[in-house]
Amino acid sequence: MNGVHDMGGMHGMGPIEYEKNEPVFHAPWEGRVFALNVAMGAWRKWNIDASRHGIEQLAPADYLRMSYYEKWFTRLAALMLKHGLISQQEIASGRPAGPKVTPPFTAATVAETLGKGGPYSRDVPATPQFRAGQRVRARNLNPTGHTRLPRYVRGRIGAIDRDHGIFVFPDTNAQFLGEKPQHLYSVRFAARELWGDQASPNDSVYLDLWHDYLDPA
Repeated sequence: MNGVHDMGGMHGMGPIEYEKNEPVFHAPWEGRVFALNVAMGAWRKWNIDASRHGIEQLAPADYLRMSYYEKWFTRLAALMLKHGLISQQEIASGRPAGPKVTPPFTAATVAETLGKGGPYSRDVPATPQFRAGQRVRARNLNPTGHTRLPRYVRGRIGAIDRDHGIFVFPDTNAQFLGEKPQHLYSVRFAARELWGDQASPNDSVYLDLWHDYLDPA
């Protein structure tokens, strides 16, 4: 979707601040929010793409105001409400309204679960439609749902650098319309193709783009 979260190539947002020796969490509550997101994800009521789309649905003013883990917390509460895992009353009071359900995700399984991660590669037959060096054009798509195709690259011409293999397609996965696994390509775009003549002729941008984002050029 075209929202404030897709800030690539936008001006006026200020410099990126570098924090030397930045800690993993700036406050204990951030660690708790991270743990809550991992634990609730174990219920498998949603997937990572639906989770990302949840953050994209934050009001623009809230998105720009909130810190990283504030976004995570607000997104999680909304997903839990949507899937019936919690009530608005419980959120307001901070107390469970009924008996606790034994969670499938316990402290003893944290290290193992995080170590395995959640790979989204798939071993299914799919013939690649593009080859290394082939010129392609990113489609000019403007979906209202989740997509990993940045606005600044839509309609631009690049070249296939490599084929990463077959991965779950985020656009359909976020809407629970199926994984639609397909080839994921690294595509090289000349900086001047994206930003015009003021960009350096020696610079390039590499983007990982799914087959459904691309057409032959």
